[in-house]
Order: sequence, then structure tokens, then C-alpha cells
Amino acid sequence: MRPSPRAHPGFARAFREIVARLEKAVAADPHSRAPLRMYVAGGAAVHFHTGARITDDVDAVFSRRLLIPDNLEVAYADRDGTTRLLYFDKQYNESFGLVHEDAHDDALPLEIEGVDRRTVDVRLFSPLDLAVSKLARFAAHDQDDIKALARAGLLRSAELRKRAEEALAGYVGGADSVRTSIDLACKLVDREQAPPRKRR
Repeated sequence: MRPSPRAHPGFARAFREIVARLEKAVAADPHSRAPLRMYVAGGAAVHFHTGARITDDVDAVFSRRLLIPDNLEVAYADRDGTTRLLYFDKQYNESFGLVHEDAHDDALPLEIEGVDRRTVDVRLFSPLDLAVSKLARFAAHDQDDIKALARAGLLRSAELRKRAEEALAGYVGGADSVRTSIDLACKLVDREQAPPRKRR
């Protein structure tokens, strides 16, 4: 897939530079087995799907262990000309989040100009699995991301509920609070997709 036309070009260039640096690290490793798959979640994936909220970090995991280089920070100009920094979050770990067991298999390949997918194969979490991954924490920006995905027509509440309940089977944490988040998230999705009321 290609990023949303609404995705910020500066953000996309910074992301591409981070992936290009990872590609060099993989290519320089004599023991590496290509391709390395990079599964992107979080705000970066939401932005590429919708063009909504710009994040400062890249949340991703890999198909195998990798010695991550230190130079994964790239500066770029925001829409108003402000300098921003995009960095790879080395602390990101999906072990304690709500992630469906098929999320990696169903992730969507992202085309990145200048990056050889035979070396680094970048895949975005699907909109459905992105929404599921937002339910354990369900902070304000997680709710905004779910609403953005719904506004873009990429979510349906019934599918979200089914996928999230399936993911609960492997979740490490309090299931009751997540079930509450599922209910609230489905209401958010339905509200975003409800036709606007006509003014009298």
C-alpha cells in the first residue's frame, strides 16, 4: 500500500530515512537473513493510514532479533515550519498490549521509495489491528486514533469487537477494563460513522 494522500510529506521522508538506516545496518550484518520484516504500529501507522495525528516516535517490532543502530533520529519541518524530531522507540514492546495473534500475518506491506523490500520489508498494522492495539491503554490519543480510522471508513464496530475479543484470549492483564474499552471504542466508531443530523 501507499501512504494516505493526507500523510505529511516531511514525516514520510523522515520515516523513510529511518528505514533506510535500518536497511544499511541489515545489509552490513554478515549474519543477517533477508528480508527483515518490520511491523509498524502506533501513531506512525495511523498517520500513514489516515493522515491524522503526527507522532514523534515509531513503534515497531521485527521478525527477528536485530542490533538496532543508534542513529535512528531524523529532524524535519512540520506543516507550520516548526522543526520536529522523529525517532525509533527502542523501548516499544507489544508483549503487554492487546495484539491479535494474526496481526503480523495481516499487516499490510508499505511501499517506501528507495528501500529494497528484499532487505527490509515494512508492514503496517491493518486499521483493525491498530484499533485493537489501542484498547489496553485507551488514553485520549488512542481514542482519537480510533476515531480517525473510523472517519476514514477503515473500521466497523462489529469487526472491531470480534477482533478485540479474540485478542483477549492471549492478553496479559486485566480483561475487565479492556472489555469496557471495547464497548466504548465501538460506540466511538458508530458515532463517527453516523450520518450528520439535519438542522431543522
